[in-house]
Amino acid sequence: MRIFQNINLALNLAICCQIENIKILKLLLNCEAMTEVDVFISNYTLVDPEIFQLWIEGHTATEAVAILDKKGLGKQTGASLELIASDVLDHYRTYSLLEKLLINPNKLQEQLAFQIEPRTRQMLIEKYYEFDDDVVRELLGKKLSSKNRKDLDEVSEKTGKPLKSCRRQFDNIKRVYKMVEEIPGSIMENIKSSFYVSDDLARKYASIVFLAAIRFETSKKKLNTMTFPAWKRCCEAIMAQWTYKLTGPEYYDTEMDKEFLLELRELKVLLDREKEHKQLVCITLKPMLLQKSYLELDANFRKYTGAIITLAATLHRSRDMKNLFVEFSLILDLFRTGNWTSHDLQQFFNAYSSCAGELDVLRNDSGLKSCWEKFMSVVGVCMVVMYSPP
Repeated sequence: MRIFQNINLALNLAICCQIENIKILKLLLNCEAMTEVDVFISNYTLVDPEIFQLWIEGHTATEAVAILDKKGLGKQTGASLELIASDVLDHYRTYSLLEKLLINPNKLQEQLAFQIEPRTRQMLIEKYYEFDDDVVRELLGKKLSSKNRKDLDEVSEKTGKPLKSCRRQFDNIKRVYKMVEEIPGSIMENIKSSFYVSDDLARKYASIVFLAAIRFETSKKKLNTMTFPAWKRCCEAIMAQWTYKLTGPEYYDTEMDKEFLLELRELKVLLDREKEHKQLVCITLKPMLLQKSYLELDANFRKYTGAIITLAATLHRSRDMKNLFVEFSLILDLFRTGNWTSHDLQQFFNAYSSCAGELDVLRNDSGLKSCWEKFMSVVGVCMVVMYSPP
């Protein structure tokens, strides 16, 4: 404890030492009647979540002050615009220093320069690595190169997000991908252990890494309507069913199960049972479908099943796997032509999958039946997620 006669000196020292409740202190120092000020000095790092969020979003300090003023911070606290600006600048300087640690969360966990509570430290990491779905959707399919980083102005303009924020998100995706691409095992768990992010955020990054690792085609015009949540849902289904589930240094979450993909070729036997398959599906769906959809099913079943089974028989080729979502979209065009509703499409895939399992060629071959179920569990999910009625 120390008494300062010089108020300006007290204020400067308070700012340098990052005193807690600095807004209140500044208001007190502004009081003309006060001649003595008690100052407690601490190196505890104060983080204002609201100001940190503005910094994360890529707003300049000036923009942040304007936003806070518009929200009525001055009226709520009695602080002048000058004091708000000073406080924002203090925080922005601190966050710029912390950013060097946030790009490597391990260092943030171990460093001693900033005294930060564990809960606050977790909040800093989580917020720093969060991303906007619209921005990430624009980045999918692009190489994480220096050239593309320089061209983020277009992404910023299209999404309405500040360029600084787009660059942070680009850099974070690149950093996460480089860190975990060569680590065997679960992508999600590797991301969590390397970056200390939550399960939910780790799952999002896992989908991005998976898309990049398999190099799925994502930029075709036919796929423009797919949002990032739709990509994430499809990737989670594929990772759960079509990748290796074995453990060991030679197995990766980003590697497709080659034996399973080769076995899919055997499903062509279902084309020889088309009439039986159709009969079972139609009997099952007649009470469920709209009359219009049922008539479409009865007339075009051969087209539907032919496209689906042909897709299964070609996925062992890497070229066809990369174009998986383009092929999904082409198959969905058949249903769009028939003006199917999303609900009826869901009913169709449920029945189409289960009825095939009743055919003797699958019922008497447990291995092939299991292969069919794994295939359709992904196809059904992705088709319904991707489908947008005309």
